[in-house]
Amino acid sequence: MAEAPALTRSELGRTGAPTEPTAIPAATRLVSLDAFRGFTMFWLLGGRGLVVALGNLLPAPVAALVGAELSHSEWQGLRFYDLIWPAFMLMAGMSIPFSLANRRTGQDRTRILLDASKRALILFLLGSLRTSIHENQPLLVELSSALQPIGLAYLVAVILSFFSVRVQAAAAALILLGYALLLAFVPAPGMAAASYEKDGNLVAAVDLMVLGRTHEAGWGTVLSAIPTISTTIFGMILGQVLRSPRTQSQKLTILAASGAGAIAAGLLMSPVVPVVMKLWTASYGLLSAGWACLGFLSFYWIVDVCGYRKWSFPFVVIGMNAVAAYMGSTLVPIGRFAGIFTKGIASQWGAFGLVLAAAVPLVARWLILLWMYRRKIFIKA
Repeated sequence: MAEAPALTRSELGRTGAPTEPTAIPAATRLVSLDAFRGFTMFWLLGGRGLVVALGNLLPAPVAALVGAELSHSEWQGLRFYDLIWPAFMLMAGMSIPFSLANRRTGQDRTRILLDASKRALILFLLGSLRTSIHENQPLLVELSSALQPIGLAYLVAVILSFFSVRVQAAAAALILLGYALLLAFVPAPGMAAASYEKDGNLVAAVDLMVLGRTHEAGWGTVLSAIPTISTTIFGMILGQVLRSPRTQSQKLTILAASGAGAIAAGLLMSPVVPVVMKLWTASYGLLSAGWACLGFLSFYWIVDVCGYRKWSFPFVVIGMNAVAAYMGSTLVPIGRFAGIFTKGIASQWGAFGLVLAAAVPLVARWLILLWMYRRKIFIKA
């Protein structure tokens, strides 16, 4: 458990944007990053169920659209819900320049790398614990869930943080390109190369050989964890831009160009390499990173540039305790407890009952996080 500075009311109020191009101090929290992390976690905390329930109150076509966008693509394609995991990978990288800024002056490289390895191991084990509970059996390796790939990518990114931005960008590009070439030219046993079908692809074949199992829904594990590292390196490069002495308008321009460029590259690649989240194909990696970047850009512009912060407080509460929020929903089944008290009423309210059943556990989880926030209890990996 570690403490981080809680944001004061004045810090969450409307503040004027700085006019001088100064680097962000190491000790200063980027409120937009906390808010965007909380917004992303909101959907996993129960926001998805609440918005789907609210969507059911709308006309059927709208309800169907909301339900589709808040569920993963069955195979090819890109939906809003497919951007949540890449957003976490991106933010894991963006936070690195801020978290390492102070430590570089007081710790040597070996100590920093040891601490990064420890954090990566903790994230990996937390991922194992979460998956084992969900699957009701011990599973040490489960790279198709967010925590373990984040731990792996975080460690690689910290190692690369000691090199130039050019080296970092080259590493991200080579990882993604190498993975794309691997799927395109290496055949799996009994199937041709460049197969992206759900029931026959190299990613699933490697999972079967290494882990002795595959996911029924087609989620890749061993190989598909590799390209996620590129998204985290991309985020780390953006984090260095945010900490630089550039003006805010220059930072906004770089973020916008980076996001749009990644989307354009993904679209150009998609006719050859299909967009498949469950395989984390190169086109999906580029598209999802680009959209996640633009999502953060909107938060950065509104919260940190324009200074409108009060509205983001509910998300900041979640974002500053993301690990607790993510693991808490697994370790403490609040939804089941809340159902004991809401099931009877909800069953009599029809569609409004679904809203009640979704809202109560979400609010309960948020109130716990608010309690932790007020007492400056922040759980870090």
